[in-house]
Amino acid sequence: MAPMSVLTRDEAQTRAKLLDVHRYQIELDLTRGDEIFDSRTVIRFTTRADGDTFVELKPAELRSVTLDGNLLDPDTLSLDENRLPLKDLTAGEHELRIDTTMRYSRTGEGMHRFTDPTDGETYVYTQLFMDDVQRVFAAFDQPDLKAVFELTVTAPEGWTVLANGITERQDDGRWQAATTPLISTYLVAVAAGPWHSVRTEHRGLPFGIHCRRSLAPHLDTDADEILDITRACFDRYHEKFEEPYPFDSYDQAFVPEFNAGAMENPGLVTFRDEFVYRSAVTDTERQTRAMVIAHEMAHMWFGDLVTLRWWDDIWLNESFAEYMGYQTLTEATRFTDTWTDFGIVRKAWGYDADQRPSTHPVAPDPEAVPDTASAMLNFDGISYAKGASALRQLVAWLGEKDFLAGINTHFARHRFSNATLADFIESLAAATERDVHAWADSWLRTTGVDTLTASVTAQPGEWTLALDRAGSRPHRVTVGVYDRDLNDSRALLLRERYETDIPQQPASEPRTGPRPALVVPNDLDLTYAKIRLDEVSSETALRGISDVPDALTRAVLWNTLRDMVRDGDLAPAAYLETARAHLPEESDLAVVQGVLTFAAAQVADRYLPAHERPAALATLTSLCRDLIRRTEDGDHPGLRLIAVRHLIDVAAQPDTISAWFSEGTVPGGPELDPELRWRILGRLAVLGAIDDAVIDTELVQDPSATGQEGAARCRAALPDPVAKRAAWDSMFTTDDLSNYLFTATAQGFWQPEQTDLVRQYVDLYWNDAVAVAARRGPAIAEAAGRWAFPAYAITPETLRTGEQCLTESTPTPALRRKLTDQLDDLARALRVREA
Repeated sequence: MAPMSVLTRDEAQTRAKLLDVHRYQIELDLTRGDEIFDSRTVIRFTTRADGDTFVELKPAELRSVTLDGNLLDPDTLSLDENRLPLKDLTAGEHELRIDTTMRYSRTGEGMHRFTDPTDGETYVYTQLFMDDVQRVFAAFDQPDLKAVFELTVTAPEGWTVLANGITERQDDGRWQAATTPLISTYLVAVAAGPWHSVRTEHRGLPFGIHCRRSLAPHLDTDADEILDITRACFDRYHEKFEEPYPFDSYDQAFVPEFNAGAMENPGLVTFRDEFVYRSAVTDTERQTRAMVIAHEMAHMWFGDLVTLRWWDDIWLNESFAEYMGYQTLTEATRFTDTWTDFGIVRKAWGYDADQRPSTHPVAPDPEAVPDTASAMLNFDGISYAKGASALRQLVAWLGEKDFLAGINTHFARHRFSNATLADFIESLAAATERDVHAWADSWLRTTGVDTLTASVTAQPGEWTLALDRAGSRPHRVTVGVYDRDLNDSRALLLRERYETDIPQQPASEPRTGPRPALVVPNDLDLTYAKIRLDEVSSETALRGISDVPDALTRAVLWNTLRDMVRDGDLAPAAYLETARAHLPEESDLAVVQGVLTFAAAQVADRYLPAHERPAALATLTSLCRDLIRRTEDGDHPGLRLIAVRHLIDVAAQPDTISAWFSEGTVPGGPELDPELRWRILGRLAVLGAIDDAVIDTELVQDPSATGQEGAARCRAALPDPVAKRAAWDSMFTTDDLSNYLFTATAQGFWQPEQTDLVRQYVDLYWNDAVAVAARRGPAIAEAAGRWAFPAYAITPETLRTGEQCLTESTPTPALRRKLTDQLDDLARALRVREA
């Protein structure tokens, strides 16, 4: 795939001053075969003055262009990469007609085409975010040139076409979508195929959920839950927001090989179809799906109704939806502990991103986002998790009433239009007397993570907490004070919670009572900062974290221990010992999952030297066995499932898990579903306990798309030089793999047990990754940087070679960002090992 010219902010501003775009009429013909489709576009627009501009498109063939009724001479048509120049436009109204052939995508960008290996049915869907509109239809592709869209689609017989508005099949067989209100180009959506659909109506609007036919039984099983969550969030948003839902329907399509979690297309949200669960999942995973539903629905207002003007304000979309998704789920559904999951999973994502060289403010200066390529790099833990944390801190400081009043002012002022950070802050300022401008400067325009360090002094009958801040942001935190239970020395009891502001002015006053056993700054996790406990509290946390009564507090403490390991302040082995001692007593699924993941994927696999890894795996195996024994009564299926999964992942010998596979069940349950069978095969492949024949046999039993990915992962994991070469060539030479199969192959390739076997590929990686990213585009660049990186080659030489690649090669922006982050993580692993 040839690279496209990126749109610069200056070009977008110039074009926005010149043009007023009114309407698009788009005709798509999806009956042209497996590789191409036809796209005809009519754009009606006004120029405010005489001038030149351009329209973006990336066709396989440009058949004709007509401007104001005049067919342009094909010999004079010259695409400048992805731009068609429009020269000598006069002030006034214009009509542009463009007739093209476009190519389907296999990487989740543009119009993605997928054939289900289970039944041979084919599906297509659009993902037009940032600058992929031009892969589907010609457009003035920038968010502040909103227009209305009329869409007509010709599809094969037996297909259903979904779009932003209600669709109807016409007498001539074509599908016509209702005209949209004003929306940005990147929010246009089409999903077509023989969908299985479950439809209902709520508050006078049609609601629908859709998936591939092969997933129909699994969607039907969860349809009530998905629709109940959808209705509950919809109703709760209407209690919070004065502006009603702005579109004519609400469809949610679960689509294959989707790169993101979901996409907030107005009226047609697309989700990765892994959210249609084929196998057993934990309640925390159901909560995650519910949160994504709530997150995407929040975008209907913040992102779709009111849209950013330029991509420097992407946080306005994502931070708001992230915050609202978790908060609304807590308020409106049975998932009332969502902030625990946020704290231990999402917030850690933000902390990690904010300590890398690629960090950036939540709201970067416009000059720091000069073009679409740089903007794409900001879809990270900062724009999502840190931004949501900042908004949560804002609500704690401002009060929810004033916060929602400001939000509703913002919607009223900018509905069906575009807005900036300055507009958002002005709307908040109109609802409060607090200085939100100063708050924004401190929280949204700065980088890095503050550290709050506690020290406690005690006198007879009183004690004093001092909180030292390394950083610059003001914080409002809740301090939790805990004592040992006099009747049960293992239990901790909450004495009190109180609020304090940092910096503390005046200095903290003494509090009555004996010195507490545990003092937890940021006890309710309302601010965004690393925490360092006082000496007594640190000892209490290490020896008694499972004794803390509240799951959210335990999440704050586990995050503190995690940060200490990453910063070299706590030995990795000490973290493992704490997990071994206390995780078997943990009841919160998000905490168990988060701690086990960090313990295995970071502590055992990266932070400990190779000779200490076998002992770490043995510790984790014993921990998982304890959890399995604890759950034999069947009362905690989610906890048992987590333990079973992780025991498989850390198995150092094949005997136990091989027996499970042969018997089709774990003794006492669960029975092995497809996810567990492929997980076991993946680990057995790493250990050299299976061969291709076993993988092929399982693939016959499960020929689904997930099965194909499982087989690719297993084959790449085999400790065989021939298998490794075949996997490497499939990723970096042939370019045949879809985005999902590339990722699955990369996930299998590098294994901590196989560092000697794959040593030669560490040096090959740098040039091959740069080349494949240039050929195949941002989605594959992301996968190559994230999953195909030699993460277990933790040596100074790997670091030097990687840094040399950054300075001497020319990685695409997407790959450069991933390599920068990966190399920083590698350098951190080396520092932890040396600490």
